[in-house]
Amino acid sequence: MSPSVKLALGASIMIGATAYMGYVGARASWKYYVTADECLARGEQLEGSRIRVSGSIAAGSLHVAADRSQASFDLLGATGKLPVVCTAPLPDNLAENIEVVVEGRLETDGRLRGDKLLTRCASKYESGAPDARDGP
Repeated sequence: MSPSVKLALGASIMIGATAYMGYVGARASWKYYVTADECLARGEQLEGSRIRVSGSIAAGSLHVAADRSQASFDLLGATGKLPVVCTAPLPDNLAENIEVVVEGRLETDGRLRGDKLLTRCASKYESGAPDARDGP
Protein backbone atom coordinates (compact mmCIF):
# COMPACT_ATOMS: atom_id res chain seq x y z
CA MET A 1 0.00 0.00 0.00
CA SER A 2 1.41 3.37 -0.98
CA PRO A 3 2.06 6.08 1.64
CA SER A 4 -0.59 8.38 0.16
CA VAL A 5 -3.27 5.66 0.44
CA LYS A 6 -2.25 4.99 4.06
CA LEU A 7 -2.42 8.71 4.82
CA ALA A 8 -5.85 9.04 3.20
CA LEU A 9 -7.13 5.98 5.08
CA GLY A 10 -5.79 7.29 8.40
CA ALA A 11 -7.29 10.73 7.81
CA SER A 12 -10.66 9.16 6.95
CA ILE A 13 -10.66 7.14 10.15
CA MET A 14 -9.75 10.22 12.22
CA ILE A 15 -12.45 12.35 10.57
CA GLY A 16 -15.07 9.63 11.07
CA ALA A 17 -14.16 9.13 14.74
CA THR A 18 -14.19 12.88 15.39
CA ALA A 19 -17.59 13.29 13.70
CA TYR A 20 -19.03 10.38 15.69
CA MET A 21 -17.75 11.74 19.01
CA GLY A 22 -19.16 15.19 18.17
CA TYR A 23 -22.54 13.65 17.40
CA VAL A 24 -22.63 11.62 20.63
CA GLY A 25 -21.64 14.67 22.69
CA ALA A 26 -24.19 16.96 21.07
CA ARG A 27 -27.03 14.46 21.17
CA ALA A 28 -27.61 15.06 24.90
CA SER A 29 -28.11 18.78 24.36
CA TRP A 30 -30.78 18.17 21.71
CA LYS A 31 -33.24 16.86 24.29
CA TYR A 32 -36.06 19.18 25.20
CA TYR A 33 -37.84 18.97 28.49
CA VAL A 34 -41.31 17.73 29.27
CA THR A 35 -43.62 19.28 31.83
CA ALA A 36 -44.39 17.54 35.12
CA ASP A 37 -47.89 16.73 33.83
CA GLU A 38 -46.51 15.18 30.62
CA CYS A 39 -44.09 13.12 32.68
CA LEU A 40 -46.88 11.87 34.93
CA ALA A 41 -49.08 11.02 31.92
CA ARG A 42 -46.30 9.20 30.02
CA GLY A 43 -44.72 7.57 33.09
CA GLU A 44 -44.50 4.03 31.73
CA GLN A 45 -43.00 5.23 28.42
CA LEU A 46 -40.39 7.41 30.13
CA GLU A 47 -39.53 4.99 32.93
CA GLY A 48 -35.79 4.32 33.06
CA SER A 49 -34.94 6.84 30.36
CA ARG A 50 -32.97 10.03 30.79
CA ILE A 51 -35.32 13.04 30.73
CA ARG A 52 -35.59 16.72 31.61
CA VAL A 53 -38.72 17.79 33.45
CA SER A 54 -39.97 21.33 34.05
CA GLY A 55 -42.29 22.50 36.80
CA SER A 56 -42.42 24.57 39.96
CA ILE A 57 -41.44 23.41 43.44
CA ALA A 58 -44.58 22.85 45.51
CA ALA A 59 -44.96 24.96 48.64
CA GLY A 60 -44.06 23.03 51.79
CA SER A 61 -42.38 20.18 49.93
CA LEU A 62 -38.75 21.34 49.68
CA HIS A 63 -36.32 19.53 51.99
CA VAL A 64 -32.60 20.28 51.57
CA ALA A 65 -29.85 18.30 53.31
CA ALA A 66 -27.73 20.27 55.78
CA ASP A 67 -24.65 19.93 53.54
CA ARG A 68 -26.72 20.90 50.44
CA SER A 69 -25.79 17.63 48.72
CA GLN A 70 -29.39 16.53 48.20
CA ALA A 71 -32.87 17.98 47.90
CA SER A 72 -36.29 16.39 47.73
CA PHE A 73 -39.47 18.12 46.64
CA ASP A 74 -42.65 17.78 44.63
CA LEU A 75 -42.59 19.21 41.13
CA LEU A 76 -45.94 20.82 40.35
CA GLY A 77 -47.65 20.67 37.03
CA ALA A 78 -51.05 22.12 36.17
CA THR A 79 -52.85 18.98 37.38
CA GLY A 80 -50.42 16.83 39.36
CA LYS A 81 -47.27 16.48 41.47
CA LEU A 82 -44.13 14.55 40.57
CA PRO A 83 -41.91 13.50 43.51
CA VAL A 84 -38.24 14.37 42.95
CA VAL A 85 -35.01 13.46 44.74
CA CYS A 86 -32.05 15.41 43.41
CA THR A 87 -28.43 14.62 44.28
CA ALA A 88 -26.88 17.39 42.23
CA PRO A 89 -25.10 20.60 43.11
CA LEU A 90 -27.94 22.82 44.26
CA PRO A 91 -28.35 26.40 43.02
CA ASP A 92 -28.13 29.14 45.66
CA ASN A 93 -31.57 30.49 44.73
CA LEU A 94 -33.36 27.14 45.20
CA ALA A 95 -36.68 27.83 46.94
CA GLU A 96 -40.33 26.86 46.95
CA ASN A 97 -42.68 28.22 44.28
CA ILE A 98 -39.95 28.76 41.66
CA GLU A 99 -39.67 27.19 38.22
CA VAL A 100 -36.98 24.52 37.84
CA VAL A 101 -35.79 22.00 35.28
CA VAL A 102 -34.60 18.66 36.66
CA GLU A 103 -32.56 16.27 34.56
CA GLY A 104 -32.39 12.62 35.57
CA ARG A 105 -34.12 9.24 35.33
CA LEU A 106 -37.71 8.32 36.11
CA GLU A 107 -37.74 5.33 38.47
CA THR A 108 -40.25 2.48 38.52
CA ASP A 109 -41.99 3.93 41.61
CA GLY A 110 -42.74 7.16 39.69
CA ARG A 111 -40.07 9.22 41.44
CA LEU A 112 -37.68 11.34 39.38
CA ARG A 113 -34.07 10.78 40.48
CA GLY A 114 -32.31 13.97 39.38
CA ASP A 115 -28.60 14.58 38.90
CA LYS A 116 -28.85 18.08 37.44
CA LEU A 117 -31.03 20.95 38.65
CA LEU A 118 -31.50 24.32 36.98
CA THR A 119 -33.62 27.19 38.24
CA ARG A 120 -35.67 29.22 35.80
CA CYS A 121 -36.09 32.82 36.85
CA ALA A 122 -37.80 34.65 33.99
CA SER A 123 -38.83 37.55 36.25
CA LYS A 124 -35.16 38.40 36.66
CA TYR A 125 -35.02 39.32 32.98
CA GLU A 126 -38.36 41.08 32.58
CA SER A 127 -38.19 44.80 32.05
CA GLY A 128 -39.72 46.84 34.82
CA ALA A 129 -41.02 50.39 34.91
CA PRO A 130 -38.38 52.89 33.80
CA ASP A 131 -36.47 54.47 36.64
CA ALA A 132 -36.73 58.25 37.02
CA ARG A 133 -32.93 58.42 36.94
CA ASP A 134 -32.84 56.84 33.47
CA GLY A 135 -34.19 60.00 31.91
CA PRO A 136 -36.86 60.35 29.21
